[in-house]
Amino acid sequence: MEAQLKAEFPADTPPDDIAATPSELNPALVAGLRDLLGERFSTAPADREHHGRGESYHAIQPPQAVCRALSTDEVSGIVKLCAKFDTPVVAFGAGTSLEGHVAARRGGICIDVGGMTRIVAVRPGDLDCTVEAGVTRQQLNAHLRDTGLFFPVDPGAECTIGGMAATRASGTNAVRYGTMRENVISLTVVMADGSIIRTSSRARKSSAGYDLTRLIVGSEGTLGIITEVTIRLYGVPEAMASAVCSFPDMGSAVAAVTTIIQFGIPVARVEFLDSNAMRATNKHSGLTLDEVPTLFFEFHGSEASVAEQAELVKEIVADNGASGFQWASDPEARAQLWRARHNIHYAIQGMRPNARVWSTDVCVPISALTQVMTETQPDLEAASFFIATVGHVGDGNFHLGLCIDPTSAAELAEAEILNERLVRRAIALDGTCTGEHGVGYGKAKFMNLEHGDGVRFMRMIKQALDPKDILNPGKILPAA
Repeated sequence: MEAQLKAEFPADTPPDDIAATPSELNPALVAGLRDLLGERFSTAPADREHHGRGESYHAIQPPQAVCRALSTDEVSGIVKLCAKFDTPVVAFGAGTSLEGHVAARRGGICIDVGGMTRIVAVRPGDLDCTVEAGVTRQQLNAHLRDTGLFFPVDPGAECTIGGMAATRASGTNAVRYGTMRENVISLTVVMADGSIIRTSSRARKSSAGYDLTRLIVGSEGTLGIITEVTIRLYGVPEAMASAVCSFPDMGSAVAAVTTIIQFGIPVARVEFLDSNAMRATNKHSGLTLDEVPTLFFEFHGSEASVAEQAELVKEIVADNGASGFQWASDPEARAQLWRARHNIHYAIQGMRPNARVWSTDVCVPISALTQVMTETQPDLEAASFFIATVGHVGDGNFHLGLCIDPTSAAELAEAEILNERLVRRAIALDGTCTGEHGVGYGKAKFMNLEHGDGVRFMRMIKQALDPKDILNPGKILPAA
């Protein structure tokens, strides 16, 4: 299979650039960072290793030192020192990234903003709030509990708001509430020379100047380090209900979702799990759902609108061969269902001892979703290792979890080819190589294929804002 796939999809981009072992940190830089941070400056091997890994198969690439910042001013001070000594800087939040975003490709300093957990302001009248970059989405929603508001962007992992903005994250609620792109109002950012900027005001619209907020959202720490985020909030719905239904095959499930979206039914979540994902979920979360292609739904609104949405969806899925439309309307049942969905990464990993999950995602226009998933299925069935498919299919985004032995060169090569086939299919259908995981260095080689000459202009932006290339070098942009 491997030889056949290589012949069909030969590589057209150079391999990832992996720099030589970095030189020792400048003693004057070390002294300056110790003066600034005291014991929050660390070169301990365990600390460095922890800050050089994410949640995926990517090899650990530790920084040479870790700086734990507690304020925007401290981040600025660290970056100014690093700029003075031409030392790379990688920002770190919760370490939940999947495409090597936090790997210190060229050594240098890791700035851990996980201790910046202050909720600066909540403004119920404006439906927005400002938080420091290290605040997690669960921490924020717990804080908002008594306000009748919530923040809906939900990637699943317990990640930081700053990291979510940096990777332009989304998740299970994106089909109704949008991604971080739509929900970030303004940012406080430390630039490559240590300058501190605010990207915009809190006004709901503006025609004043370049949109720096949208430029920084999704830049993965390559253009600036996010230290504060102002985001939109939403009213907690009067009623919520969830449902699960099974399908005879993947095509029927995806066709049902396409019809639901085209009809304009405002579902809050619609998640797809294939039979392997259901098997892993049952085993990991102690559920007893049918191990066949399955859709998870959630409906938000008034009691009447939730009932209407659910009835329309029930009719559509029945027309597409669904069976067993099971309700989960009480809070505990809903929570159990979505906990199981959020734990799918670890459920897949648990299907094989000592495995790591090569998690990849693509996104296509909703009308192309059935085609790309159907064309991908034969590759999955022929693979030599366990693979599960899950997806936020309401917006055309789905994921493969490839359960591999990271020490096996043959499995890594096979996974690489399967990933490339998937990406090429998506881009050929006017889709993207990543709907929400981000680029990191794992998908940098696909940027030319997706953006063409646009990459040249991305390089110009990087050069203008970070002329010394110290901010998360080796990420997003492919090797020149």
